[in-house]
Amino acid sequence: MEWWLVISLLFGGMAFLLLTNLPIAFSFLVVNMVAAYFFLGGIPGLIGTVTGAFTSITTFTLLPVPFFILMGELIFQSGLGLNAVNVLDKWLGNLRGRLSILAIIMGVIIGALSGSTIATCALLGTILLPQMLKKGYSKNMSLGPLMGVGTVDALIPPNALTVVFASLANIDVGQLLIAGIVPGVIMSGLYLAYVILWCHIFPEEAPMYDVPHIPLKEKVMATVQYLLPLGFIIFMVIGFIFLGVATPTEAAATGTLGSFILAVVYRRLNWNVMKKSVMGTVKVTVMIFMIIIVSSTYGEILAFTGAAAGMTSFISKLAVPPIVIIIGMLIVVLILGCFMETVAI
Repeated sequence: MEWWLVISLLFGGMAFLLLTNLPIAFSFLVVNMVAAYFFLGGIPGLIGTVTGAFTSITTFTLLPVPFFILMGELIFQSGLGLNAVNVLDKWLGNLRGRLSILAIIMGVIIGALSGSTIATCALLGTILLPQMLKKGYSKNMSLGPLMGVGTVDALIPPNALTVVFASLANIDVGQLLIAGIVPGVIMSGLYLAYVILWCHIFPEEAPMYDVPHIPLKEKVMATVQYLLPLGFIIFMVIGFIFLGVATPTEAAATGTLGSFILAVVYRRLNWNVMKKSVMGTVKVTVMIFMIIIVSSTYGEILAFTGAAAGMTSFISKLAVPPIVIIIGMLIVVLILGCFMETVAI
């Protein structure tokens, strides 16, 4: 069978199942089972895909994933993240678009503490979105920064998505985590500049409101008490990796330990917090690992049928500059990102 026909059938089947609102992991699973049966020799092909599925997640490279997610859940459930938001809110004062600016800055800070983009967006959305709407912010100025900062959180370490990508691409996890710092800072800076400029051009998007004056001493005390200790966790993860003191897996474990210690020190760690943190970690980790399993099997089927090699050969023979191919890939990612999870893409 021609490679383009195989790709059309596999991609078409995926698109059809996604349009039926079937979850991504199960859409992959159905397509994989049907394709393995017809293209890989029936029952033996199905058995082979099951074996390959377990192999795709039994790797030490993926060990930091649950630790990074647990860090984020602990910070979210224990209220440590809420304390940090309140401290930074004291410093912003009477600034136009202050809540949108607060969302972006806190997204960077929480992103450096949490390996879970979901936990970061849930924390900021729960705290800031009701306030934004209550103060008369437009939906664009309310939801935009909250969703945009999720992309920054996906770059700034620690991040579970980076670990997954490094595992799939056979790239050094530590170097890839560190490499996300500068792009993340640049993106957050551009977001801040855009919000400030937009609020000055269209002030009705983010109306000004009275902010009570807070003495400098109170601001400093709150910063020392609630914000600076979070740097302890950041250093235990990013600092340890950057200095070569620990591997990403070890740094993830020490970062999680740091979150536990801070939660205990602030007397925020109880059975309910532990239960919610562990359950949230299990749900997100299982979702990520499930998508890794089915997407890896999907790739193996493309390789076995020759579809991947055929497509690669076709693209390499195109008489176009490499930049055109890269732009085409980005367009495909942009389209897929409109209806698929990041891990699945």
